[in-house]
Amino acid sequence: MNKKTQEEFKKLLNTQLEALLKEAEQTAGELQSSQEKEAVPDETDLATIERDRNFLLRIRDRERKLIQKIQEALKRLEKNNFGICEGCGGPISMERLRARPVTTYCIECKTESEAKEKSLH
Repeated sequence: MNKKTQEEFKKLLNTQLEALLKEAEQTAGELQSSQEKEAVPDETDLATIERDRNFLLRIRDRERKLIQKIQEALKRLEKNNFGICEGCGGPISMERLRARPVTTYCIECKTESEAKEKSLH
């Protein structure tokens, strides 16, 4: 992978990371302000608020995991092993990297891994 392509991926990953961190910060503020509000007397409203809060927390947990993957991808860029499949050691296609820049497996290894996982369940 040439230097220009590496810089493009670095910029893309950093942009995604900044957006996710900004959203996480907003969520933390929203959760804190909603806890500080007056108690809701209606049990139905309280259940709805709790359901929405749990849903939001599940989304943020997925985003937290994505943040970790982005940080790992940035480290791989620094170490010059970004785009190298952890399964077979071969290159990951540019199409796959553009679609999912945090990926660590080429399409063949990922497909094989998913097939094995599916057969276990």
